Amino acid sequence: MKRGWLCWLGAGFLASAAVPLPAFSQSPVPVAGATRAGDGTGTVRIHGELKQWHKITLDLDGPFARETDTDPNPFTDYRLTATFRHGASGRVWEVPGYFAADGRAAETSAEAGTCWRVHFTPNASGLWHYELRLWQGRGVAIDDNALTSARQLFHRSGSFQIGPTDKSFPDFRGRGRLEYVGQRYLRTAGTREFFLKAGADSPENLLGYADFDGTVAPARRAARPGENTPAGRLKSWQPHVRDWRPGDPSWQNGRGKGLIGALNYLAGRGMNSVSMLTYNAGGDGDDVWPFVARTAKFHYDCSKLDQWALVFEHANARGLMVHFKLQETEMDDNRPGADGTVRPVPEALDGGDLGPERKLYLRELVARFAHLPALQWNLGEENSQTTDQIRAMAQWLRALDPYDHPVVIHTFPSQQDRVYNPLLGDPTVLTGVSLQNHWAQAHRRTLHWIERSTVAGHPWVVSHDEQNPASGGVPPDPGYAGHDGVARDGKATYTLHEIRKYCLWGTLMAGGAGVEYYFGYDLPQNDLQCEDWRSREGSWRYARLALSFFREQHIPFWALHNADVLVDNPTHENTRFCLAQPGELYVIYLTEGGSVTLDLQRFEQSFSVAWYNPREGGELQPGTVRNVRGPGRVCLGAPPSDPDQDWVVLVRRSAPGPGP
Repeated sequence: MKRGWLCWLGAGFLASAAVPLPAFSQSPVPVAGATRAGDGTGTVRIHGELKQWHKITLDLDGPFARETDTDPNPFTDYRLTATFRHGASGRVWEVPGYFAADGRAAETSAEAGTCWRVHFTPNASGLWHYELRLWQGRGVAIDDNALTSARQLFHRSGSFQIGPTDKSFPDFRGRGRLEYVGQRYLRTAGTREFFLKAGADSPENLLGYADFDGTVAPARRAARPGENTPAGRLKSWQPHVRDWRPGDPSWQNGRGKGLIGALNYLAGRGMNSVSMLTYNAGGDGDDVWPFVARTAKFHYDCSKLDQWALVFEHANARGLMVHFKLQETEMDDNRPGADGTVRPVPEALDGGDLGPERKLYLRELVARFAHLPALQWNLGEENSQTTDQIRAMAQWLRALDPYDHPVVIHTFPSQQDRVYNPLLGDPTVLTGVSLQNHWAQAHRRTLHWIERSTVAGHPWVVSHDEQNPASGGVPPDPGYAGHDGVARDGKATYTLHEIRKYCLWGTLMAGGAGVEYYFGYDLPQNDLQCEDWRSREGSWRYARLALSFFREQHIPFWALHNADVLVDNPTHENTRFCLAQPGELYVIYLTEGGSVTLDLQRFEQSFSVAWYNPREGGELQPGTVRNVRGPGRVCLGAPPSDPDQDWVVLVRRSAPGPGP
């Protein structure tokens, strides 16, 4: 491990007039026998793969610093910024940089050095010019006004040539940045593919991993009411070590293989998204923070964050979008939990406000990870901040992020109206929402926020990312670890089949952007303790089959809209759903099988009818009716088999026949 000691590090720096900063009585723990090395030479080294959508890194050999320094503090009292200009288009990108210790901290666990680093992901081939500037001044990293009195230490410039990417699907370096484009779905900037997601919401403390530097297990305690039981130990991800492959990343003589293998497993099951908390001190897991110590909010752990980056970059290379949940309800403000009771929460960044702690936190994450082509920021899990606090945080984050990655927020089911309604129609805050609802409400609630945001003039990307009841979520497969695969919901029960029908397909058929699966707190491999994603093998399979249907049948889902009324379901009951491009294409999902009629309205064309099995996948199959003709209502017949099971019906306008 990086450190043989643990410290509760209070850290401060002197306040400028523009940014009032808290006073701290504690001092950083001194590093025994530490000596200060000399400053660097000011040279710039460019490395990485000089290709479109790949990470390019510029390292400035600058002033010597330690993570725990306070005067100056390398995280608050220096500002490194790079400006990149594309020669052909003239487009300019301003990218924040960060202190990187010795530049090899993932391997060396270094806490000090002269490396100051910027990452950049070029969106085009050709000649690029850069300018690199490093300033020093009190609070200059988070206060633009401090630049007027700051001292510019270095100004370097140069150029480099970028070639085309050599990657292909599913690697996001071959597809381009995942972007919000004003529609219900994200789209890759290179290949211009719209994105339907499916992946893992659990474990939320994915980064509470023993192989990361400076990561410590929380003290054992009983579960708080309605919350998960802390594991009291760090994850090893041992069940997935076998999924690691030669050539995959690891660090320090083989550390990291379990988590890297877990990502391989998830991607190998056809999933394309994985989420994690980047800060949970004081929360359920209480084992993830980016600082050198739990309370050291102005001092970041260079080696731990470099190791995180290896994991995130591998996820993107395997086709997994990374979904950062930046905080959770117990510590996002001074109102922990759903009841809104105000009390001091020392772990909360600035008590929920946009102050120096929160500004620095966001700047460090942007500088270190925003180069990832497939990244989504989530302002908080079960967020309880005020509208003004949410808006301030989102706008600061979006101003920092040169790539304008998608920004969403997650909150309690009972508080969606309070949190989401004031943000409708404001393009400066959110690009979407991350829903938590009962699995049986997924269709209606997803459709509700799609329609509300569209009417407000700024359509949201709406995903269903946490399935209630909180105790069960998505249950494990029948037979896993001796479990029967049945989850309890009061007196009722459910299994992965209800999740498939009403959550997965319910979300997709509402026009939702996809799902991430939450594992509850009562079942094996739950939301805090999960280290084996094979526990939900069946649910991953059903999600893969759903994504495969849209991809392999070339369904232009981005051009379709919910039209449940056309299958006689105007109140959006959990019986039959419809996505339609009227007169062209209809996708119908029958949750319990049976037959269905479709209203073709005024369209007089002929349409083909075929059936897809969402339980087994495979080719389209004929039912009892192969063709229908409008206008008006037509019967689509019965499925090929298993008439009481769920089926997808695909109705396409028939191609016109040859002329006479």
